Amino acid sequence: MNFLPLIEAKRDGHPLDTAQIQQAITAYVAGNIPDYQMSAFLMAIFFRGLNASETRALTLAMRDSGEVLKFPADPRPIVDKHSTGGVGDKVSLPLAPLLACLGFRVPMISGRGLGITGGTLDKLESIPGLTTQLGPERLIAQTQQLGVAMGGQTANMIPADKLLYALRDVTATVPSIPLITASILSKKLAEGLGALVMEVKFGTAAFMPSRDAARDLAWSIVSLAIECGVITRALLVDMNTPHGRAAGNWLEVKEAVRCLEGKGPADVLALVTECAASLLVQTGKSPDLAPARQTVAACLASGAPRRKWGELIAAQGADLAAFQAKLQLDHTAPVVRECRAETEGFIVRCDARVIGEIVRDLGGGRMTKASVIQPEVGIDSLLKPGEEARLGTVLGRVHANTAAQAEAACAQLQTAFGFARLPPPEQPLIVESL
Repeated sequence: MNFLPLIEAKRDGHPLDTAQIQQAITAYVAGNIPDYQMSAFLMAIFFRGLNASETRALTLAMRDSGEVLKFPADPRPIVDKHSTGGVGDKVSLPLAPLLACLGFRVPMISGRGLGITGGTLDKLESIPGLTTQLGPERLIAQTQQLGVAMGGQTANMIPADKLLYALRDVTATVPSIPLITASILSKKLAEGLGALVMEVKFGTAAFMPSRDAARDLAWSIVSLAIECGVITRALLVDMNTPHGRAAGNWLEVKEAVRCLEGKGPADVLALVTECAASLLVQTGKSPDLAPARQTVAACLASGAPRRKWGELIAAQGADLAAFQAKLQLDHTAPVVRECRAETEGFIVRCDARVIGEIVRDLGGGRMTKASVIQPEVGIDSLLKPGEEARLGTVLGRVHANTAAQAEAACAQLQTAFGFARLPPPEQPLIVESL
């Protein structure tokens, strides 16, 4: 097809019809539109936007670019959770096996890291032997058997999103409401979901910098998902501070496992609990959130989700003995440096953007489309706002491949923290729900 007129039309602010958008996506997936033209089209969308009809057309064209999952009849609802991304955001890892233990089917199709935000697939692939490449038949079979599978798009599943996702990451077109909406919902609609809970992040390390922008994105996702028959709820979540005390692929897996064992950080546990409780209510398994949260807490305390986690990763090829041995190690990166406080006071700022940039620069995130992820690098033992530091208190530990990288990261990590004589007022993590 001659794609240039569509680029020009969108550049000049003209709406495209459903057929034009479908034709463009089909041609791009077939290799008939080069990346440089699609990059120009994405940039035009970034500046000009898409109306509701165009966003729906793009979402469905991306969904229909490959196979759509078809599950057999089963009393267990098909549900999922998705996050718009953040630093230290490992909620999906403990949540997926928890949901399976609560009587759901969870065919979780996730993505890779974008910019400074980590990706669920990158985290999972830090586990020895584990694969996230699950074809549709295998994904369905595993979900039916275990209640949960965690994979990514394959060549036959939402290939349009896989291609566009990588391209957006390196063309500065990530923070676009219609593009984010289409990317998320194309994957989720392909799963055949009955219910979805969204974490829409805002703050220094989020694609949406403000609460108002996050609310706009949440409404875009919720309204289109409901229009497409999926019961959807969105949580607006603060992403000015990293979630948990670790950022970096393997370090976040370790923290997620501790969460399943009842030892995880309070903020991660709160998000896991709220997402699971919301899905219990959305699907009619609980009358309201208060008893739903109690059900979730009891399930976590039973140890069943931790056992389900082991079943899940084993089913996807993980070497459980190697995984357990790796969990016991203090660190797996070649170099670890403690970053110590050079002043005293209460922590009033732990800047998630700075933390994310450090992890990315260490190799834990992508600088280009072809970047190879270094799974062992990152930061852990982070001090969080409200906690007190004295001279020499460890603000965080840097895990790096070389001593030079570790020293540079430690110097940068100092800039992520702010101090004051008095503790800051407590800020809610979930500020709103839609």
